[in-house]
Amino acid sequence: MSIENIDKTNRQSLKIVAVFVVLVGALVISTIIPVVMAQSSGSIPSVYQVNSKPYGLSYGDWTAKWWQWAVSIPKDINPGADMTGKNCSLKQSGPVWFLAGTFGGPATRTCTIPAGKAILLPLLNSQCNYLAKPNLKTESQLLACAKSLNEGVSGLDATIDGTKIQGLQNYRVHSPLFSITYQANNIDGAPIGKTQAVSDGYWVMLKPLPVGDHTIHMLGSVVNYVQGTLNNFATEVTYHIKVQ
Repeated sequence: MSIENIDKTNRQSLKIVAVFVVLVGALVISTIIPVVMAQSSGSIPSVYQVNSKPYGLSYGDWTAKWWQWAVSIPKDINPGADMTGKNCSLKQSGPVWFLAGTFGGPATRTCTIPAGKAILLPLLNSQCNYLAKPNLKTESQLLACAKSLNEGVSGLDATIDGTKIQGLQNYRVHSPLFSITYQANNIDGAPIGKTQAVSDGYWVMLKPLPVGDHTIHMLGSVVNYVQGTLNNFATEVTYHIKVQ
């Protein structure tokens, strides 16, 4: 074989090797990229923006519904007093599932949530009403009262499957005027009856999570003085969620 033929053979061999390397590389990349993308997309929580209207209602409207739900459940079985999550499903209805903070301090709860439900997280919240605070006479006074309890925030956290939600300071909302009905043994120790209230606080609403197991951590803390009295409050909950 001549030197020219050997050279041609070598060039052809190199081309074949190069094509093979490219094909193998493309195969490896095409296999890896979908896995990485799936892991990334699965780990990033989807949050309804604070100025949006999930299911046709504003954040403020949903917080009012949350309070109506929370106030309607007696204190001894209230999800806010529950340390394990056994009362997580009480009086849940509609497209949004309500989680509860605590009445102070930490808790770890396990909760099963139906697939397709959005989830409302109360990081730090308060409400004032005419029945519990009879000295308040107007809607603006109710709002000022509710806001005063949340001034001086010292901590906010919402972490979904290890991913922190950023910009939580922007998720402070207040509700319109809404009605609540106090039953016996209610969470506020208020007289039995129907009244009007306004709420304020920091909330996050998650879009429905994928079927499977998830961990939600939420925290809110505040230190301030309300009418000369020290308000030093913190709530922290870790939820182990099964969506099915």
